[in-house]
Amino acid sequence: MRCGAMQPSVPTHREQLQMPYWVVEPETPETPFCHPRTLLVFSSWLLFAFIFELGVTEVAAKEKPPINSLVSMPCWVVEDFVVAKECAPCTTFQAKTTPECGTTGFVEKISCSGSKRDEFKSCRSAMMERHLFWKFEGAVVGVAAVFACLVILRQRSLDRKALEKVRKQIESI
Repeated sequence: MRCGAMQPSVPTHREQLQMPYWVVEPETPETPFCHPRTLLVFSSWLLFAFIFELGVTEVAAKEKPPINSLVSMPCWVVEDFVVAKECAPCTTFQAKTTPECGTTGFVEKISCSGSKRDEFKSCRSAMMERHLFWKFEGAVVGVAAVFACLVILRQRSLDRKALEKVRKQIESI
């Protein structure tokens, strides 16, 4: 059955017994897609899929130092270091050549004091964190708007049912 299709009005058992409108009869197995309950389930699944996808794509991989030996470990893991250049976005050349750029897209230059080596270290920038925060806030506002609309639609539906019941009671007098 398509959305908006009208079914013949046959008095139900609930109408004959004058049961309150909040008592719900079991629904027929074939509910149309535009039924509020079907729309609610569909929108919930859609929202879950969106949030899951957003969370999966935004998760930054944690850095794991190699287990092989101390020689292959970066100097900043085993020595004291000074940050020579603050956390900044990788250039296109760095993104292709520096493996540290792959995890977050941001690197900082580290100067190790013991070995006097300069290395790059992956980092999370304040700009990236701000961007993720506003993405989250946008998703929250979007979800709130969707559910506010669902509440309004449900309230209208319940009001129509209550008015119809009152109209039928007045007509029966």
